[in-house]
Amino acid sequence: MQHPFADTLDVYGVLVGAFVALVGIGSLVGMPWQHANSAGVTVLQVVGSLAAVALGVALVWLAHTQTR
Repeated sequence: MQHPFADTLDVYGVLVGAFVALVGIGSLVGMPWQHANSAGVTVLQVVGSLAAVALGVALVWLAHTQTR
């Protein structure tokens, strides 16, 4: 049976990617834009949070699929 994390760096890549995705989700849930008075700032904060989630998911996928 093959171990799902054959490389130790795979574990770190998955953990860091999951952390980045959770930070992005936490930013969306925390709604930091409710303190901003500008629509432009609000859009940038939402786009940045979604980009963090996408980056985290991409890192998890990249780290885990490259070892197989």
